[in-house]
Amino acid sequence: MAMTLRLTEEQDTQLGAVAESMNVSKQRAVEIALEEYLLKHDQQRIMRELVQKVLTRDAELMRRLADS
Repeated sequence: MAMTLRLTEEQDTQLGAVAESMNVSKQRAVEIALEEYLLKHDQQRIMRELVQKVLTRDAELMRRLADS
């Protein structure tokens, strides 16, 4: 799907530098950045990590509750 991305001159310059350092096109650099952002902010992953953290932190409490 086609999309127009409007950037300031400064943003375009920075994007060009990033793309060049990655040896990819500006288009690909934006795609990579978006993919990384979406992975980082994936709500299901965040929820699973949070639940695991709580279960680990409260494991002893869970065992005591199960035994009562």
